[in-house]
Amino acid sequence: METTTPLIMEKTSEKNTATFTHLSTLSQYIIPFGNYIFPLLIWTNYKDKSEFVDHHGKQTLNFQLSLLLYTLILALIAIPIFLTVFLQNIPVEAVFNDHNIHIRNFNFQAHIGMLSVGITAVVLFGLLKFVEFFLVIYASIKASNGELYKYPLTIPFIK
Repeated sequence: METTTPLIMEKTSEKNTATFTHLSTLSQYIIPFGNYIFPLLIWTNYKDKSEFVDHHGKQTLNFQLSLLLYTLILALIAIPIFLTVFLQNIPVEAVFNDHNIHIRNFNFQAHIGMLSVGITAVVLFGLLKFVEFFLVIYASIKASNGELYKYPLTIPFIK
């Protein structure tokens, strides 16, 4: 009986470590870049000790890096659109000669196409963050049950 108990304990610790790896990404709401730092620290410490933790650590980091890439793409779409649309409606003289900038006669209809794309990018970003939260919780539950999990729409940066 002594030989089976350490295996069960080890498996439980592996499941807990894998679960914590996923949950550590939620630290991004408290600590900037915590969603990269903490999973990376956990994964690098345990990747050679457990295939289970190695799998979940890679999945966690790949998912976070994929989200970063998607966020950058959405930002590269939305920010220039909003800057272009709003800066086109500010007179240059007001910027250089006047401290009070007044936007007059802003024509939404002339920019509705670009604004729609920009707003869509912002909405997609919000949806991405919302889905991320629930996928992290779901992956944590899978890891705590001892199941392997792969996040959807994840680019395998780390193989």
